[in-house]
Amino acid sequence: MAEANSRSIVSNQPSLHEKLDEIVNKHLTAEFKKPIAAHTQKAFDEVNARVQAFTGDIILDSCCGVGESTANLAKLHPNALIIGIDKSSHRLDKHDVEYKQTDSGQYMLVQADLNDFWRLAVAANWQPTHHYLLYPNPWPKAKHIGRRWHGAAVFPFIVKLGGQLEVRSNWDIYVREFARALQLAGHPTAVEPYSSEQAITPFERKYWMSGQSSTRLVVTL
Repeated sequence: MAEANSRSIVSNQPSLHEKLDEIVNKHLTAEFKKPIAAHTQKAFDEVNARVQAFTGDIILDSCCGVGESTANLAKLHPNALIIGIDKSSHRLDKHDVEYKQTDSGQYMLVQADLNDFWRLAVAANWQPTHHYLLYPNPWPKAKHIGRRWHGAAVFPFIVKLGGQLEVRSNWDIYVREFARALQLAGHPTAVEPYSSEQAITPFERKYWMSGQSSTRLVVTL
């Protein structure tokens, strides 16, 4: 089956990046001053109006892709409002009508740059109960460490958002690096293999059908 033929991640990095601690510590102590993009501010304002009017739990599904995970999380948390965020309108536009729900959970999808969206959510004092980062782009080349979320300037805002953070990847180094970054931020956490009867994202399904395994961390911030 073609869809199951997913290549394993190839990296020139055999273990944690040698400059990981230096990079993370720099971001934890520096101020992130990049201006907020107007389109993300507009998107955030629309979502924020819904969040402020909602009385139940707020759950974030960051890097949600086509939003299949967002719909599945809405089934798992039927009393919460799930917010799926992705920068790609191309992926979000593929959100099939079969994912739409009436009686089993509620969710919304938003196109936004997470570098800005997370900062706006912190400034608006959002307090999500859960934050899912499922199979973010791993950027496996060592020179791209700064594009991984734990190596990016926005990382401290992931920590500030709080809630129960869950990160999954088919590249175990990504999750182990993320755990190290969290440790440096004062939140030590374990890393573990992850499997389930049912995949909740298209990538998760594809990786498992290809014989790849997942690694995850779950930490309460």
